[in-house]
Amino acid sequence: MKDPRDIIKRPVITERTADLMAEKKYTFEVDVKANKTQVKDAIEEIFNVKVEKVNVQNYKGKFKRMGRHSGYTNRRRKAIVTLTADSKELEFFEV
Repeated sequence: MKDPRDIIKRPVITERTADLMAEKKYTFEVDVKANKTQVKDAIEEIFNVKVEKVNVQNYKGKFKRMGRHSGYTNRRRKAIVTLTADSKELEFFEV
């Protein structure tokens, strides 16, 4: 099994994801080869919480040009993790 920190790359912090945090839904950028079960196990191991549901979204790379050179940006995979009602909240910001 891969290390959980290789599966979870970083949290995605935007206005929309901040609104979802009130519903105990947290968004992470994950490895493109990781499946829902691996994401669930990694979140539970890193943050010591219980995960109820995992939804994933795949993003294709965008076509970009720099002068006469062209190519695609990296593809991404985003996971929205819903925690159980009795789980504690995740803290991304230190006060």
